[in-house]
Amino acid sequence: MALSAVHHVALLVSDYQKSREFYVDKLGFHIIRENFRKERGDYKLDLELDGVELEIFAPAEKDPEHKLHPERPDFPEAYGLRHLAFTVTDIEKTAAELQAKGIEMEPIRVDEFSGGKFTFFKDPDGLPLELHE
Repeated sequence: MALSAVHHVALLVSDYQKSREFYVDKLGFHIIRENFRKERGDYKLDLELDGVELEIFAPAEKDPEHKLHPERPDFPEAYGLRHLAFTVTDIEKTAAELQAKGIEMEPIRVDEFSGGKFTFFKDPDGLPLELHE
């Protein structure tokens, strides 16, 4: 078996428009495809950033009581995807740009093992996202 790369990461989000704005307008992902899937009653947004694809799935109808999809557990950490990490060349500059777009950032820290700088922020559904320099 020869796996060559990660093709995509798929996220289930609660609000299509909020997540589209966040990942496209604020983080700079490029839209590959954008579709409404009538048979499933959801939207599917395929995005790309430097060769990595992100699939966004969102129900067409709001689910405020989370009957269709439960909220992401925050603490203690649940099994599954912990966070997505993005490589940046200037973490201070990138963090400042995201803060200027209204995104709250954690303080920049240094990884005790790799020595690299990193910080976290969250998407509209609370999924932890990391910048790593």
